[in-house]
Amino acid sequence: MILKIDFHCHSRFSADGISDPEEMVAKAKRRGLDGFALTDHDTCDGILYCYKAGLARPDGKPVDGFLILPGQEITTRQGHLLALGVLLPNLHGIDAKEAVTVVHSSGGLAIPPHPFDYFRAGIRSAVLDTLDIDGVEVFNSATTFRHCNRRAWEYARQRGLPMIACSDAHYADVIGTAYTMVETKEFTVEEILGAVRKGTSLKEHYISPKEALKKTWNNVLRLRRRTASQTLG
Repeated sequence: MILKIDFHCHSRFSADGISDPEEMVAKAKRRGLDGFALTDHDTCDGILYCYKAGLARPDGKPVDGFLILPGQEITTRQGHLLALGVLLPNLHGIDAKEAVTVVHSSGGLAIPPHPFDYFRAGIRSAVLDTLDIDGVEVFNSATTFRHCNRRAWEYARQRGLPMIACSDAHYADVIGTAYTMVETKEFTVEEILGAVRKGTSLKEHYISPKEALKKTWNNVLRLRRRTASQTLG
């Protein structure tokens, strides 16, 4: 079967996300997705919520024909790293190489998002060259400049690494703007992770300027909340 998966999505459990998981699932289904990875920044609280709410299953099987993959966008010392298919504690500030080791020891995939977007916290090539990564996010629908995606694609091609395309959604309306297609025999988290390693097909589309502005505003609010918290502390 061919499954359509958005591997990079954020919920309200991210500091810069605003949508409830229920809203995200509804929107993803309307977009024709078969699933998405919940990759909130430095937390897996969102996926734990999904387990309790009956939106996802700890055994990695779908709920009502839809699959939420556990994950996290780890803020390493060298930049962001997607951990796919795993539940992890907050690893903020960990070394990138150590983060990859932790992800692999937990059975997940370690994939750097937006690595060449210099206005965002991507892991740059000097560090990427030293990492045993499982693929590269070569298309991010919210990238600052489109050439950043092209550079990521070229890097993945040079290393012979699997490629994924993602929305990097921070609110439900843009889930599935870009996504990855994988071919599997079974509809499970484990099968999807294995399918990524074998190769993918990509659906690439950029968010609109209006959607990009909304994402930027969410980031501004996140920084304000962080500053206020530090001031109170």
